Amino acid sequence: MKILTKAEEQIMQIIWNLDEAFLRDILDEMPDPKPHQNTVATIVKILVDKEFVGVKVYGRMHQYYPLVSKDAYSQSTMKNLVQGYFEGSFSNAVSFMVKENDLSVEDLELLLKQLKKSEK
Repeated sequence: MKILTKAEEQIMQIIWNLDEAFLRDILDEMPDPKPHQNTVATIVKILVDKEFVGVKVYGRMHQYYPLVSKDAYSQSTMKNLVQGYFEGSFSNAVSFMVKENDLSVEDLELLLKQLKKSEK
């Protein structure tokens, strides 16, 4: 799966949250100071070209919707992160996160319980 730039990912987050959006909807959800409409339109076109976003055309209006789910992108991004920075070892990645975020034993136990529930 292709990697998104920070700007592309910001717009994808909005489209994922809205499920379907016209350009005006995307702009309305962007934080201040809002980028120019042409800038957002260009990024959305890039997302269409990368096949992350689909388009429904209503006359001159274009409605955008995600072709890639947030979960699928998150999973791919995490795999790339682990491969690129932790030699492909998820346990090294978790160890790093535990050390960097000062997770307690209780936090780790809670995480383990959640993982066991999701396996069932």
